[in-house]
Amino acid sequence: MQTTRRQFLASGAAAAASAAARPEPKADTLILLWMAGGMAQTETFDPKRYTPFESGMDPNRVLSTFPAIDTKVDNIKISQGLERIAGIMDRATLIRTYQAGDLGHILHSRHQYHWHTGYAPPQSVAAPHMGAWISKTLGPRHPDVPAFVDIGQSLEIGAESDSLKAFHTAGFLGSEYGPFFVTNPDDAALAVRPPKNVSHERFEARFRRYRSLIEASPAETSAQADSLKKAVESAHRLLNGPAAKAFDLSLEKREIRERYGNTRFGKGCLLARRLTEAGARFIEVTTEYIPFRYWDTHENGHTRAAEVKRTIDAPVAQLVLDLEERGLLNRTLIVVASEFGRDMMQEGKPDKPVKDQVKIPDRITEMKHYGMHRHFTEAGSVLLIGGGVKKGYLYGTTADERPCKVVDKPVRIEDLHATIYHAMGIPPDHGYEVEKRPFYVTRDGKGRPILDVFA
Repeated sequence: MQTTRRQFLASGAAAAASAAARPEPKADTLILLWMAGGMAQTETFDPKRYTPFESGMDPNRVLSTFPAIDTKVDNIKISQGLERIAGIMDRATLIRTYQAGDLGHILHSRHQYHWHTGYAPPQSVAAPHMGAWISKTLGPRHPDVPAFVDIGQSLEIGAESDSLKAFHTAGFLGSEYGPFFVTNPDDAALAVRPPKNVSHERFEARFRRYRSLIEASPAETSAQADSLKKAVESAHRLLNGPAAKAFDLSLEKREIRERYGNTRFGKGCLLARRLTEAGARFIEVTTEYIPFRYWDTHENGHTRAAEVKRTIDAPVAQLVLDLEERGLLNRTLIVVASEFGRDMMQEGKPDKPVKDQVKIPDRITEMKHYGMHRHFTEAGSVLLIGGGVKKGYLYGTTADERPCKVVDKPVRIEDLHATIYHAMGIPPDHGYEVEKRPFYVTRDGKGRPILDVFA
């Protein structure tokens, strides 16, 4: 008798398809460089007509507040302030036509949840983070190195804290596949050492006691308890093993640290390189989401974009060059992405506008109103480097004049995720059973990888 998909899922096997349908993996490691807060595409990877600041100018005239610069690729220009990244564009595929989901009134945490899990909140089950899917499906590259490491995001940021916490988890997959958090890379080495004031004997006794409490807890199902116990045991191995050295940035030469820059994001990228070498499977480094800071440019858009570009330019380029030098870039997929783009005038999409959250004056008289303020979900940019993607390749086009809509090759979240999973050797309809129904890595298992971006 032929086995149905539901029966196959229920058996506890991977949901996807037969083993023959699984794509050949092009990458072993994924590094997500997360531009949290809504990276303005017209100020970074999709520059339009440059309009310098003039007091009294019409905001409708403003498309880009920085001039475009040349890159290593003749037909690709990006924004001033990204000169180091321009120098490595010949290793990258640039997607300019990512379209964020239509989630109604725009909240950063909702769109970040959607991007990281592939599912729009709220969900009846806890949707896993992309890193958890990859950790569960592919397993660790090194038994003593966390498969999923999340760097740079504080989860105690006020009103949207709970929403951020909701997707920084393994969801229904279980604690053992959740992220190992490094909020500040400066403290990474301390995070993988037992407390100084606790002796080895006392530390081991605590570990044994905690493990026995998990096993005896009536509040946990056997599956939950087993998952939590495995997570604790993995952390214990890390704290007691040589792999912990990968977290110690002080072991890098000063000149190497300086190349990445003395910023939280720069140090996070250096840590990502060390963890890739050590055997991590999925690493996320974020510029950090804090409302009205960094890429969340509701005011002083031009000035703040210049600051954040200075933060990301050197470390992104250096990470690429270092992995290439070590022979790791071809098997590492680097993804530079954000939850949506920005535009001076349009909130949402031209054909699906939502309520304005920022007032734009009729005339710009102050620098604080010069820049990309509103949430633009029609188009945004995603940079892919390494992991089998084409080098020096441009995918998709947006209009040169407002509204800067997608002209061709739109990319939905399902298809972008399918493309990323394809590089890792995971089909878009791969999944597991939860609450007696299948749950897939892309929504309904229907994502379609963009094969054109692969070499």
